[in-house]
Amino acid sequence: MEPSSNGSGGERRRATAVRLEGGKRGRASAVSTFSVHNLGADVLCIIFSHLDPGELVRCAAVCKMWNNIIFTSTLMRDLYDKIILHTRLFANHSNSTETPMKFFERLALEQHKASLIGNSAEVYQWNVHSSRISLCRMKRGLILSGAEDKVMRLWSAESFKCLNEYHNLSKNSLVDFDFDENKIVGLTKSQICIWTLKSGKGIFCSRQGIFSQGICMRYMDPEAVVGCDDGRAHVFDMYSGRCTRIIWMHGAPISCLALSEDQLVFGGSNFGTVAMADLSTGEQVFLLKSACSYSALKCLCLNSHLLFAGSIGGYAHCWDLRTLKPLWERRVSPNVLYSMHHLANDTSTLAVAGLDGVLRIMDQSTGEVLSSLIMEPSVEPDGLSANGSGFNSIRKAKAVSTDVQIHSIPRLQRPPITSLAVGLRKIVTAHNETYLSMWRFNQSFR
Repeated sequence: MEPSSNGSGGERRRATAVRLEGGKRGRASAVSTFSVHNLGADVLCIIFSHLDPGELVRCAAVCKMWNNIIFTSTLMRDLYDKIILHTRLFANHSNSTETPMKFFERLALEQHKASLIGNSAEVYQWNVHSSRISLCRMKRGLILSGAEDKVMRLWSAESFKCLNEYHNLSKNSLVDFDFDENKIVGLTKSQICIWTLKSGKGIFCSRQGIFSQGICMRYMDPEAVVGCDDGRAHVFDMYSGRCTRIIWMHGAPISCLALSEDQLVFGGSNFGTVAMADLSTGEQVFLLKSACSYSALKCLCLNSHLLFAGSIGGYAHCWDLRTLKPLWERRVSPNVLYSMHHLANDTSTLAVAGLDGVLRIMDQSTGEVLSSLIMEPSVEPDGLSANGSGFNSIRKAKAVSTDVQIHSIPRLQRPPITSLAVGLRKIVTAHNETYLSMWRFNQSFR
């Protein structure tokens, strides 16, 4: 609670507010003013000391206060020394050049990879919308879903509870969207819309007619890029709401987009090629072509110097942007690959999924399929309501051997995956149904 400037007067005002609320509602209101930030640094240090390295790194990214507590105390150094001195799992570690923070980041990513390929996971499913969901995004423990009912919802990745709703600012359904810690940027067929993440208020909607039909969208402050059916990419300044430039990328519709931090935009096409252009000048730099497959591309994913793509023919592609040549190309599915994603800063694994409903974990460097998973039938129906109060059922993930015929597996165990997003030791998937699935991979710290 905030300290009162006049002592007992502040206490009387708070007591009056509680009485006005009445009964249990008043008590709930009084309790709700408590925040974890009221805890002192010493108490938080005690709590943090019980966490494993991966959880400690995640806590350090929550806010500046927690970050300062974790790194100004001896938490990181003590845990670092304990692991180095008392375990043989990291005997090959050279502690002469690696800081504790870098060490724990690397450790968290190693645990993340081990969990994804360990074939041990529970799949939590919960109803999210009244109509079908084709897209989902996940960042910082938050999941954003959008459906045909023209409403987006924000969910907790831990409790599966609905945190906020965002109503469409136009009459058209959302085609694509993404979000960060401050805002949501969405695309309809003819407009760009922006909402504030916390309040849910719509703050901007571009005028219609600027582009013909938007297919995909990506943004990197302060600009959003829209890929259109005429092969052009429209670049918007999100603060002025103006289209600042138009980039000609293909002679066919732009089916997917990716943006790099060094001002490059990549646009995949129905020709199976990827056009690379300079975002600042609008000039096309290079045209990336696949080695042996020219099927239309459905998704792009960028990681440092590697660009990944998935096609309607079930092929996964990788180009090395340092040489502008294909690094590998594999047909991993008999059907369309709709989505691929990886954890931020992870250079080892890539999650890929599509129409056949198999969640595959691939090696980013070689294209090898490290793990293939489907869902077993529901084993724990929970009976919870579908209004954001929690999950509805739990399924076990089941490993699929490479020699198994996918079509012989019942569709209930492999519903089509239209979108996925990767978090630390978890993956959320959408299935063009009313529910989402959270794959939680089991990996304990040793």
